[in-house]
Amino acid sequence: MSIRFDDKVAIVTGAGGGLGRSHALDLASRGAKVVVNDLGGSVDGASKGSSSAAEKVVEEIKAAGGEAIANGASVTDVDQVKEMVQQTMDAYGRIDILVNNAGILRDKSFSKVEDEDFRMVMEVHLMGSVNCTKAVWEIMKEQNYGRIVMTSSSSGLYGNFGQTNYGAAKMGVVGLMNTLKLEGAKYNIKCNALAPVAATRMTEELMPGEVLERLEPQYVTPAVTYMVSEDAPTGVIMAAGAGVFARVMIHETIGVNLGTADKMDAENIADNWDQISDMKDAKLCFQGGDQSMKIFELIQKG
Repeated sequence: MSIRFDDKVAIVTGAGGGLGRSHALDLASRGAKVVVNDLGGSVDGASKGSSSAAEKVVEEIKAAGGEAIANGASVTDVDQVKEMVQQTMDAYGRIDILVNNAGILRDKSFSKVEDEDFRMVMEVHLMGSVNCTKAVWEIMKEQNYGRIVMTSSSSGLYGNFGQTNYGAAKMGVVGLMNTLKLEGAKYNIKCNALAPVAATRMTEELMPGEVLERLEPQYVTPAVTYMVSEDAPTGVIMAAGAGVFARVMIHETIGVNLGTADKMDAENIADNWDQISDMKDAKLCFQGGDQSMKIFELIQKG
């Protein structure tokens, strides 16, 4: 099966380098018209940005025979995001794909992280994804077609020392995805999340050189390409790095019905903790109501 994006239009945020650049190049090579968005700032988002990084990626795409335009909007600025979407519509008349990739790092342990640094990381990763998705949502609904990818992280899914701000934001986009997959279903809008492991500006100081060589962005991008394809799944979290791909799934144990009588207390939970934690027959919930149904079924069995 050949995955193509002829006549499709994609916006990739933070695409001036690293993962975003790799995503943009691959989409363009498969026929998509790509809007390469990049503010051009530093990794921590502190320095003033420039659109030169995005323009270089556009030049690469055009040199390879593809079609692309550059955009320097900040994903945290709603008006700039709206202008980016309008620029895309003026140029191409539709928007089929959105890859929310833009991000920054301001790592510090929780006791040392400043409120401003916490809020800024949340603003870029979580609210940036909200802003961009909100700006294209009605367009995708009218088209009856849309593919959206959020960029999550193992730091959000599992935690990482010194990254409470980043982890909170990265788990936040999973929650965003989980509801968008439901609200977009009848409009053929699919929403998925990527948990990448890659050597980028954001990770180059964290890993030795021999490891970084195997963690180049292009070894992650196939996951994004698949998740924005015509036959993509929806509501999926995919981990990707060094050519390894895995699906991350949030499961819930069957649980134990302790009833509502006198023994429904914390001590009884402690006594039954092993059974409560038993992952045998654990259930994958597609939406919040599935959890309620499971509880009702367990009550009825009791």
